[in-house]
Parts: sequence; structure tokens; C-alpha cells
Amino acid sequence: MRLIASALVTLAFAGTASLAQGQTLKVTYDLSLAGLPLGKADLVSSFKGKKYEMQGNAKLTGFAMILTGGKGEASASGTLAGAGPRSTNFAVVSKTSDNQRSVRMGLKGGRVAEVEIDPPLEPKEDRIPVKPADKRGVVDPMSALLMPAVASKSLTDPDNCNRTIPVFDGASRMNVVLSYAETKNAEVAGYSGPVLVCNARYVPVSGHRPERPATKFMQENRDMSVWLAPVEGPRLLFPLKVSVRTMIGIGEMQASLWSLEQDGKASQPMRRAVRADDAIQAGAIQ
Repeated sequence: MRLIASALVTLAFAGTASLAQGQTLKVTYDLSLAGLPLGKADLVSSFKGKKYEMQGNAKLTGFAMILTGGKGEASASGTLAGAGPRSTNFAVVSKTSDNQRSVRMGLKGGRVAEVEIDPPLEPKEDRIPVKPADKRGVVDPMSALLMPAVASKSLTDPDNCNRTIPVFDGASRMNVVLSYAETKNAEVAGYSGPVLVCNARYVPVSGHRPERPATKFMQENRDMSVWLAPVEGPRLLFPLKVSVRTMIGIGEMQASLWSLEQDGKASQPMRRAVRADDAIQAGAIQ
């Protein structure tokens, strides 16, 4: 389940305004598995100049809460530079009814400087060792949600999908490989307009256990996608929806509320991110 959750978050946890004045994007997600509601997640991303800060929390509800007591909190910060974010700090605390684990990580220049995991992961002989090179040129799972647009392209250009995101979560190194699938129209509270639908693949590099059934399943999984909505100010794309097939059904993280605020004031919902004569394929979130 840790691998599945990491994939969701990794793949996973608008309007126009001047970035220098500061903007805050607030998104609430509904979580579900195999069509059954699991809970909610809230993610707040603040931008000031090139700097960003992210705060998120997730809590299972209903029967899932009774079974696991699951909830978690995460934070990340860094700067937006070039083709991707450059994270400096990451922390996550996950809790269930019978255990709790925290991960704290510091990065400098895209290199992992220090990691603290409490309690430490149990050593396993079949775990692929993490090499020093695997900790360079990476981002944390939360910062990976920030996807700056290609400099020479519009926010809704299909090329914005085509990227490989190198992620290190404190224990394992992976690549999330995205590729363009299609363009749809989507509408949730606070946003209405085009989204890029990107296919996603999980490519483990190190820190994983290759013979585990869950690892093999995710590595061969071709039923993963992320829907990216444009955020004009910092010129980036952000997940509106994440869908991942798991061993027990489709897991989804679907935005139910989208709000971009400037100087403490909510912007008007963005109705179009491209000109009326820009061609997009018709569609809607189901």
C-alpha cells in the first residue's frame, strides 16, 4: 500500500495575476478506490517570486477510517527553476491505527543532503541499494506535483505532458514518465477549461524490492494517468485528477474544489486558458 500511496501522491499531492505579488492555489481532492469513497485531501501551494511552499493533509473517512485510522500530513518548499522545481525541504507524517512513520529530507541544488526516517525501514536483503548518484538531480514527491510549462510553449501545449520526473521519497528513487494522451474540457468548482491528460508510468530505480508482487504490478501498470490544469501566474500545470490502477481496483484523486488567491483574495474562476480559436478535443470529467 505504501507503493500505491506514493504513486498517487507522486503523480500525483486558475487564473491570471502577477507572481511577484504572491499567489496561493488551494485544491481539495476526493479520494476513492474501486469506486468507493476513501476520504479527502487538501493541498495548499503558495508562490512568491520564484519561491514556493506546499502544505497538504489527507484523512480517510467512513469504513476506511474505521479499518485503518489512516491520515497524513506533508510539506515541501523550494524554488521554481527551469524545467522543474528545485526542492529544499520535504516532510511527511503518516499515521494508521497501529503505527506512525515520519520522513524528513533536506535537499540542496537538487541533491539530497540529509534524510531522517522514524522509525527506520526494516532492512531487507532483496531491497535494491540506493546509490549516491540516485540522490542527485531529484525532487521530493510533493514538489513533483509542480510542473512548469515548457518555456516556448503555451500552458496547454501537448509537449507539457512529455517529461520524466526524477523522484526520491527518502527511501526509494523512481522516475515518473509522462506522455501526452489527449486534451479534454473539465469543470470543477473554481475551474472550467482545458486540461492535458498525460499517461503515466512508474519506473523504479533503487530502494525498491523488485520481486514483490506490488512492485511488479506497478512496474507493468499501463493504466495510470494525470489530468493537468494550467496555472497562469507561475506558468505551471497542476494535477486536477490522478488515476492509478491498483491490485484491488482503480484509485483516484479527483479535485472537487479549485481556488487561486492573490494577496488574500480569491480570483475569478478561470473559464478559458487558450484562445477561442485554439482547437481542443471535447470531453469532460466523469
